[in-house]
Amino acid sequence: MREGSVLVTGGAGYIGSHAVLALLDAGWKVVVVDNLVTGFDWAVDRHASLVVANIEDDDKVRAAMRDHGVVAVMHFAGSVVVPESVENPLKYYRNNTVASRALIESAVACGVKHFIFSSTAATYGIPEVVPVQEDSPRVPINPYGMSKLMTEFMLKDVAAAHPINYCALRYFNVAGADPQGRSGQSTAGATHLIKVAVEAAIGKRSHVGVFGTDFDTPDGTGVRDYIHVTDLAAAHVDALDLLIADPANSHTMNAGYGRGFSVLQVLDAVDRVTNMTIDRRLEGRRAGDPDALVADNSRILAALPWRPKHDDLDGIVKDALAWERKLAERG
Repeated sequence: MREGSVLVTGGAGYIGSHAVLALLDAGWKVVVVDNLVTGFDWAVDRHASLVVANIEDDDKVRAAMRDHGVVAVMHFAGSVVVPESVENPLKYYRNNTVASRALIESAVACGVKHFIFSSTAATYGIPEVVPVQEDSPRVPINPYGMSKLMTEFMLKDVAAAHPINYCALRYFNVAGADPQGRSGQSTAGATHLIKVAVEAAIGKRSHVGVFGTDFDTPDGTGVRDYIHVTDLAAAHVDALDLLIADPANSHTMNAGYGRGFSVLQVLDAVDRVTNMTIDRRLEGRRAGDPDALVADNSRILAALPWRPKHDDLDGIVKDALAWERKLAERG
């Protein structure tokens, strides 16, 4: 067992619950702080402690940090729906930026030394060059991306002023589910393509919308870098080890596979895995969708021992489908 505990915010949600599993598997003690607005208490592994609270509730968060001997924070809590961020920007600046500021302050006050932040490729906006490198221009085109970028800036400034280091992992398109069936994406009304497609495959949706067929890509549909959530969770554990081993330095890294698939290629994979044909409906582009968004992942591969173990598109779909069927059985 490792010394001290890791506090995971949003640990009852999709990516956070997988990080909890990865931390427990690596021998860490874990305490989860989640308000359960979009998360589920049953998604938190029984070997972790759960504190139901908002991350800006300083008293509860600091009590959790002190009571559990927290040495590191993994911060997943926040709002993540890009179109909603455009319609309701104040919600995103409150939930993602203001709340993160409170959490960071609590970490500093409690002497927490390490902080891992769930950032996003949305910080790049519409990239001029693909694959995207970490030092590419960061010009978010929506409040979601900007709210995350503002938190990155806060972490940089705080790490310069206090004895804390951080790693910001900029996620590309997260998909799939725990191969052992312990967790998966359970959020109602999710907008992620693979989640939507497997919902359609089991009859929860009538069709899948294809938003835009005139992109500058081989088949005209948007290309994205899909990363299996279990690989992503493993990257967080390796990033924590790096922060502990090298407390004087902080890091920002892309979390992706460095290759992209188009919307139609993903739907073809779903058809292959399910042995059926999903109804595809061609619709207009959504505002601000880039043609392609693919990670240059050379930095994370150089900095961490992390290597993808689940980087097969059909395998990602199979795990997502298995979880969707399990959810359907739960009712």
